[in-house]
Amino acid sequence: MGKIMAVNISEKKGTQKVNVHSAKVIEDFGLENDAHAGKWHRQVSLLSYEKIEDFKAKGAPVEEGAFGENLIVQGFDLKALPIGTKLCCNDVVLEVTQIGKQCHSGCEIFKIMGDCIMPREGIFTRVLHGGIISEGDEITIMEENEAQAL
Repeated sequence: MGKIMAVNISEKKGTQKVNVHSAKVIEDFGLENDAHAGKWHRQVSLLSYEKIEDFKAKGAPVEEGAFGENLIVQGFDLKALPIGTKLCCNDVVLEVTQIGKQCHSGCEIFKIMGDCIMPREGIFTRVLHGGIISEGDEITIMEENEAQAL
């Protein structure tokens, strides 16, 4: 079982996201008012709270949303989840579609630190069922039989 530590959106692509603490998640779209939402396979991005804290311990001056992540999740090694894994938070069901990504050249974090964790630690999902996600909510990995019932 994991926990939602932050819910982040940005109005424009290429900018850091800001913590809005709670958001409406729209089926087959993403987080309401987020620039990265849309009809594609990377509707909601997730990053591990523990990996962010490890990066901060190296001196990285990062705040919630700095990596462009929608959800900061505590309790899971997200990059170890296989493609197709389904995550459930309240009524929201997310399906993992991609692990990591190619970093656009010269992101601000990489310029400062010489490294960025999103390309290797971040995961991307599509929204199978919408609802509301808020800080403090529990997030779980759905069992195979639960996922098949969708």
